[in-house]
Amino acid sequence: MSEILRLPAEELYKEELNALIENETNPVPVGWKMSPRSVLTYIMGGKSGKTVITPKYMGDRRLVEICIATLVTDRALLLIGEPGTAKSWLSEHLTAAINGNSSKVIQGTAGTTEEQIRYSWNYAMLLAKGPSFESLVKSPVYSAMETGTIARIEEISRCASEVQDALISILSEKRISIPELDTDVAAKKGFSVIATANTRDKGVNEMSSALKRRFNIVVLPAPADIQTEIDIVRSRTEQLADSFGLTASMPDNSAFERVVTIFRELRQGKTLDGQMKLKPTSGVLSAAEAISLMVNSMALSGSFGSGKVTDADLAAALQGAIVKDDSKDKAAWTEYLENVMRKKGRDYAALYAECKERNS
Repeated sequence: MSEILRLPAEELYKEELNALIENETNPVPVGWKMSPRSVLTYIMGGKSGKTVITPKYMGDRRLVEICIATLVTDRALLLIGEPGTAKSWLSEHLTAAINGNSSKVIQGTAGTTEEQIRYSWNYAMLLAKGPSFESLVKSPVYSAMETGTIARIEEISRCASEVQDALISILSEKRISIPELDTDVAAKKGFSVIATANTRDKGVNEMSSALKRRFNIVVLPAPADIQTEIDIVRSRTEQLADSFGLTASMPDNSAFERVVTIFRELRQGKTLDGQMKLKPTSGVLSAAEAISLMVNSMALSGSFGSGKVTDADLAAALQGAIVKDDSKDKAAWTEYLENVMRKKGRDYAALYAECKERNS
């Protein structure tokens, strides 16, 4: 087990990436480690020689093909979707497969500055020696341009407008001007940007139409059906449980099915059969939240329980995941417990009792 808390994709799936590179038979674009077809196999799963390639994204294959085809051209890629639709996950794995390095990343926040997009200075060296390439601190975008690789910008809509606008000239001209050194840096072939944006953040710092035109936009939907979402949650829970060295056993299929069903019904504001409307909660209740809930339940059971996830463990995690804005969420959760879960029958009876006790 690695001592690193979170290994990057290129380290975690090193064996698969090496197999795809070694067995490559298709043309490889400039700056890429493997062909677009091999990148697709890495993302969607398959085989390379004798190596089984595990699926990294469970969704529409055509959307992934569009993403990869975009990166073959000089267009940047913008992944948009609800929280938990695997935007960052897909962005990281695309970059890992294409470049073998997913570390050139900028996390967009209200505090992100233009210097983090372009470049900044080591001020001690700047004062001692004046402007020079030696005192220049390269941003991830600058490094990606210089090496002909891909830079990732997470939650771009959380960045201020002036920070977003700094990208327009970079994506248009494929150059970064450095007036202090009277020069500029041109991007090498293979350079691109993958940005992600959360639809829940729409209006925070709305992207200008000029910037949007520089991107090919791909909307990632929530899992289309419940079985796909269950498979996603189970797969990621297994991976994280192994990574964290959790001692509890994996929950059975019914636990995953019940949690995903509860999340989908509250998220959609209606029961799965469409017969009853439900009050919405303030949280998103995405697949990512469900994964976190299952992992937390395993940690709770392994640390303080029998090592087998019980309904009491699930109820404790559900309470924390669903009731965030106490006044609104508690009322919605109470209504769901009494009008929906209580009537679901024997499979939900013990979980209902534990949830009701926690919510009282």
